Amino acid sequence: MPTIHRSALAAAAVAGTLLAVSACGPDGPAGDGGGSAAPPPSSAAANGGAGGGAGGGVIGGITLPSGLPTGLLEGLPKTWDDLKKWKFEDWDTWASKHVFNNPVVKDFWDPDKMGDSKPADPAPPASKPSPATPKPGDDGVTDPEPAVVNAVAVPRPYTKQPSGKVFFSAKGGRGNCSATVIADPQHPGRSNLVWTAGHCVHEGKGGNFYKDLVFVPAYNNSGASSGGKRAPLSELAPLGTWWADQVTTSPQWMVEGGGTGDAANQYDFAVMRVHNQNDTGKSLEETVGSAVPVWFDAPRDKLNVSATGYPLLKPFDGQELYKCDGGKPTRLSFDAKRPTMLTIGCNMTQGSSGGGWFATMPDGRTALVSNTSIGTQDHTSLSGPYLEAVAKQALDWISRKQ
Repeated sequence: MPTIHRSALAAAAVAGTLLAVSACGPDGPAGDGGGSAAPPPSSAAANGGAGGGAGGGVIGGITLPSGLPTGLLEGLPKTWDDLKKWKFEDWDTWASKHVFNNPVVKDFWDPDKMGDSKPADPAPPASKPSPATPKPGDDGVTDPEPAVVNAVAVPRPYTKQPSGKVFFSAKGGRGNCSATVIADPQHPGRSNLVWTAGHCVHEGKGGNFYKDLVFVPAYNNSGASSGGKRAPLSELAPLGTWWADQVTTSPQWMVEGGGTGDAANQYDFAVMRVHNQNDTGKSLEETVGSAVPVWFDAPRDKLNVSATGYPLLKPFDGQELYKCDGGKPTRLSFDAKRPTMLTIGCNMTQGSSGGGWFATMPDGRTALVSNTSIGTQDHTSLSGPYLEAVAKQALDWISRKQ
């Protein structure tokens, strides 16, 4: 795989999503026991530039990629700027048009299926980041790539960590990502919410939500499956398997993600509400013992960021939780009209997608400020979305939508 040097062309190339959103594993079509993700609805013909269909089009100020099913456009704002003004009712209308259906298939996820779920190689970049042009603020600015930081293993046990793994079925196989237990504003102390990347829950670009979507907190807590060993489910999922009931991601990801442009990565986040398939009466937060708040509109120049995840490709194997202390994040932008992404030096590979980025708030609490979305092809840095109004609205909707 060719080396990408952002410094040579003002951060001129970045790899695609750390977990490709189409083929997520080598084991053929998924669905034995739970069903694979249904194929995207057939494309509708372009309608005089009004959006959808094979020719793409424009609705208001939104340029739509080609091949979108017409139904995807229902509930879409007139412009992406209008999305920042959405209220609960607007998110609820959008969600009602794009229903997430994830029936529990008890004991579907066993050690073999978890072990066989592998992220695909990242696609080459579809577009170049914006140049590092001096201008006020952060919008549209891309900095030179930061120095690489080597990931270090997080000490066990993981049972007090808010981190875990996400597993899902998709066309072509089974995939996995990393994720974080976050605080629920409407249910303090009893959160069942999980934060991850949009490409860990949805195909993007007019596709569907993934199936058999689950969260496994404290995955491989004891190290029983480390070093190529096989371990029982009780060791892989010591705190249970938690099935997703509700999921929300950005409309940008659902409309554009994984398509011909990389700007959708600037909104590559998702929130899931989950429940234990073996109901214990305890919430996820009570079971894990921790949940982190999400810090929206965090001041970039005051952040000192650490990223966690379960990287899977060599030299990693997906069985260990790792952390990169990336320090102050630099900036990465594909579209100046969208929040500029955060970038840190880190050598974690695919599988770390969706993993939480953490920083200390002024009150001393640790908070989530982003999640891993994309990285360089030679695994020298990671980038994640900057969480502002749209991300805050998504969390507010799923927190209130009980």
